[in-house]
Amino acid sequence: MRTWLSRLRLWPRSLTFRVIAFSTVWAILTLVVIFTLITTLYRQASERGFDSLLSAHLFNLIGSVGISDSGALTGSPDLGDLRFSEPNSGWYWSVEPASEGVHGEIHSSSMTTSILSPSVAEVPFNVNFQRSYSTEGIKGEELEVFESEFVLDAKNRAARFRVMGNHSELEQEIASFQRRLLTYLSLFGVGMIAINAIAILLGLQPLRRVRNALAMVREGTAQRLDGRFPAEIEPLANETNALIENNKRIVERSRTQVGNLAHSLKTPLAVLINEGRALGGAKGQLIAEQAASMQKQVDHYLQRARFAAQRDSVVFRTPVTPLVERMVRVLQKLNPRTKLTLSPPPAEVVFAGEREDLEELLGNLLDNAMKWAKSAVAVSVAAVAGSANLFEIVIEDDGPGIPEDSAREVLKRGKRLDETKPGTGLGLAIVADLVNEYGGALALERSGMGGLRAVVRLRSLQ
Repeated sequence: MRTWLSRLRLWPRSLTFRVIAFSTVWAILTLVVIFTLITTLYRQASERGFDSLLSAHLFNLIGSVGISDSGALTGSPDLGDLRFSEPNSGWYWSVEPASEGVHGEIHSSSMTTSILSPSVAEVPFNVNFQRSYSTEGIKGEELEVFESEFVLDAKNRAARFRVMGNHSELEQEIASFQRRLLTYLSLFGVGMIAINAIAILLGLQPLRRVRNALAMVREGTAQRLDGRFPAEIEPLANETNALIENNKRIVERSRTQVGNLAHSLKTPLAVLINEGRALGGAKGQLIAEQAASMQKQVDHYLQRARFAAQRDSVVFRTPVTPLVERMVRVLQKLNPRTKLTLSPPPAEVVFAGEREDLEELLGNLLDNAMKWAKSAVAVSVAAVAGSANLFEIVIEDDGPGIPEDSAREVLKRGKRLDETKPGTGLGLAIVADLVNEYGGALALERSGMGGLRAVVRLRSLQ
């Protein structure tokens, strides 16, 4: 559950999420613009076609109606549309007198009652004696009306011609078209977004391969980024491999220099120690002690140089349980009077570092515990709860322990709380340096056994 939550928190920072989100937003905006543009063009074309149809019916109606000598309107117009014969269909035509000397009224069979029209003052005629307007139909539908006044004979007798079309039907057709278009564009949009997402995921797959390859290098299962990468990523892989090789050279060169320095100082320091002992007396003893102290200090700082050289380089893999079991067996034989117990982890724990460093760390802590314990020392190794890449080593004893206000003091180089016990005061300092170099944590606490409880947390590999 925590892994999923952590992944969700990282999504906004994910390149995949950003590209997919951008392409999705762009696709949605594009489809919205396309939908708006198509529906607008369709409405304009439909309304132009609707107006053209009414205009054609109006001219057909004018050509089909005449006037008798008595002034009666005559004619049986057939506009070629069955809707004009269907009662209350919303499609009507009518011819009414517009001047003196004209009488009678004819209209379509679909028109079962009169339909009001606005006055000329409200909607005036244009220069062609035509006007158009909207009005309410017999069944409450919206009608689009084309109207014209036309002179029928030489006596200037005129009639008013009206053709009415059901505009509500047009709106329904446009709404139906919009719904169908929205459905098709939605399906197309979902498919396009899915295809874009798949294409992006496949396109970014080489980056995942690089990440996995780097994880293998970090875990120590590989020494370089292997495999074929796209042209855009191959330079990154080559530079990373060059960086790994350069780190290896730095580590090897540092180790060589450390070894050379240790070898060059070993003989002079040994000579000083031997000469001091041979000289005897207070001065000889002082020379031997100072030379031995110099030797320990040199070893300490050479060791720190080795740690710094290998930090941030390729990570090694060291199984913890076999190493701890071996060291516990050795120390138990060396200290048969002290009961030494081990609680190994249920699953294998792999330390992200070198075996020699872990041996040095455990050796100093176990040696310190065995030195001060009265009768028992307990060692346990376990993964840290709630963390996938941390483990801790706990070493406890039933000795006198360390006062809380002195816990930091003992970690200082050469600091000893009890001068009666043999030692140099460097053991815990070396442990602190090692833990710090590997980015871990060291805590010195009061043990439930009565003595010191040393807790070391280090990074593990899965």
